[in-house]
Amino acid sequence: MKRQNQSSVVDFILLGFFNFPEFQEQAFGLFLIIYLVTLVGNVIIIVVISLDQSLHVPMYLFLQNLSVVEVSFSAVIVPEMLVVLSAEKATISLAGCFAQMYFILLFGGTECFLLGVMAYDRFAAICHPLSYPMIMNRCVFRKLVVFSWVSGILVATVQTTWVFSFPFCGPNEINHLFCETPPVLELTCADTFLFEIYAFTGTILIVTVPFLLILLSYIRILSAILKMPSSTGRQKAFSTCASHLTSVTLFYGTANMTYIQPKSSYSPETKKLMSLAYSLLTPLLNPLIYSLRNSELKRALKKLWQRKVILQTV
Repeated sequence: MKRQNQSSVVDFILLGFFNFPEFQEQAFGLFLIIYLVTLVGNVIIIVVISLDQSLHVPMYLFLQNLSVVEVSFSAVIVPEMLVVLSAEKATISLAGCFAQMYFILLFGGTECFLLGVMAYDRFAAICHPLSYPMIMNRCVFRKLVVFSWVSGILVATVQTTWVFSFPFCGPNEINHLFCETPPVLELTCADTFLFEIYAFTGTILIVTVPFLLILLSYIRILSAILKMPSSTGRQKAFSTCASHLTSVTLFYGTANMTYIQPKSSYSPETKKLMSLAYSLLTPLLNPLIYSLRNSELKRALKKLWQRKVILQTV
């Protein structure tokens, strides 16, 4: 009993793609480029929306919060991932693993809820355009943003604290690229049945239910778009919604497969590849699909660039 109440592990070893050393060398450069592009793209969106007053509307302010989440999410995961890929033996302390898992869950949970409220915002704007200013007023916007962040904090606090309340008696090798819940849970030397029930239920509530609500919102949105008399209006609405729906599908799909079964039948290598989809691709693609398909963001960026050039020449 004494052994079950104590943890003999003081640090963990992150194995990465140890079975494929050549891939690790190639992946390091690719992941570094993706990380830098992700930071630059999301920071540009944050700065442009902050400086352009015409973009201070719920749609773009939600997008700004999403970019903050993506930058933070990448900063928590990718630097450690690069260390794992470049080192023969990458170790992380118990406290460091706790912190990384906590912030992964915090930003991941916040993104789930943000994508959900962004779908609601598009539903209100397209299906109820006349009453949209009242439906999505400044007070409602603030409440939805605060709700998203507070929900992410609660999810991270409960799940991370629970996982690290289990004893880790060895081995201490995490067959993954970072401290994610499922691979860390495999190292515990205790009965995790109740936690697995919580993890399954939590995933259904936090990931699957919002995803289904988003799909229902888009069914209503699609119906409203098809009834628009103007082809220009339909094209603009489709463009806006397609960007958001692409992000939703990529993020929710891979997150569901990873977290809905902590001890799933997927192989460790498959789990690593799935985790790369939402830890690398989603933060990278979000600024690209939102900015390249959005004329207002491109106009604001061009305006700020011209202002900068003019100020430098004066």
